[in-house]
Amino acid sequence: MLRLALTHRSFAYENGGIADNERLEFLGDSVLGQAVTVMLYTTHPLLDEGDLAKRRASLVSTVALAQVARSIGLGPFILLGRGEDLTGGRDKPSILADTVEAIIGAVYLHQPEAANALVLRLIEPLVDEPGRFGASMDPKTTLQELAAQLGRPAPTYTVTESGPDHGKRFMAELRLGDALVSAGEGTSKKQAELSAALDAVLFLQSQARAPSEGRPRPPSPEA
Repeated sequence: MLRLALTHRSFAYENGGIADNERLEFLGDSVLGQAVTVMLYTTHPLLDEGDLAKRRASLVSTVALAQVARSIGLGPFILLGRGEDLTGGRDKPSILADTVEAIIGAVYLHQPEAANALVLRLIEPLVDEPGRFGASMDPKTTLQELAAQLGRPAPTYTVTESGPDHGKRFMAELRLGDALVSAGEGTSKKQAELSAALDAVLFLQSQARAPSEGRPRPPSPEA
């Protein structure tokens, strides 16, 4: 079951059309959403439905789940096709996020209670991350304001696309002046830019919280 959860469709295709993790991903997405919804509802009794929905969207987003995957070192264990591997698939937000959901689905099939506990354990660092929820509501505006406060240049985006017309993927590279700060991926130009903007906000916020450590180098963009 674990091997199935780690099997990307590109690997399945290159190995004779074996089963891939997309059904487990479908299940895990539902388990994730329910666990996060119940957690937010019980721990924030004063928040209205709109604020709860925004917080949930932030915690179950592709950006958030990719961050979770990187924190546990998931990328090297994903079974990818050769082409996907050569083009940086092990660090693509969509692949990382989908694999996290597939693992949650696999755990749920064995022990539903353990799956709920796993979800809460994985997202706990994100819940405690300062600024995540405000930024996720409007990351592009938040980034502009934060860059100005820190005396950084205004953000610029460069968007490229790949794939067939019925399944295009968009990649946005975000720069502050000449510095490449982050990258985001999505099924639309807007989604890719929002993903890149949220990552950049989190980076600048961490930078601002540690002035005594010197200016850290910008993170490498996502492949």
